[in-house]
Amino acid sequence: MQDGKTPVHGEHQHGGHEAESSLIGKASDPAKVTRTVTVDMNDTMRFTPASISVKEGEVIRFAVKNSGKLKHEMVIGSASELKEHAQLMAKFPDMEHAEPNQVTLLPGKTGNIVWQFGKAGKVDFACLQPGHFEAGMKGQVVVSAK
Repeated sequence: MQDGKTPVHGEHQHGGHEAESSLIGKASDPAKVTRTVTVDMNDTMRFTPASISVKEGEVIRFAVKNSGKLKHEMVIGSASELKEHAQLMAKFPDMEHAEPNQVTLLPGKTGNIVWQFGKAGKVDFACLQPGHFEAGMKGQVVVSAK
């Protein structure tokens, strides 16, 4: 908690998520991007597209745009991590984010996440602004084997 009131994301602990983290993947070097996927966030509480297919090991640049009038974010994580974070955001709506697996955007703004998916499986993403996750603002990355 930098100001003693509002936690900065990443200061709370994620115990026991090591196996999930290896499935989720990791931040990567923008110079290694193999493909760009454009993702739109809007006030219907949806991502477009909500399902994204990638290959194991692929480095994706998510070019994220907020076309709505509300603040939105895209956070990559496991379903349990996203649910836990959504509950924390409900308690601390002014929480600031500074992690490579997410981008928070004001209306009309764009941003990027550069991510490498390590293992075949399904990886979730969601908007964790208060009420957005609960309204269905989530999606999934389907990672296929090489």
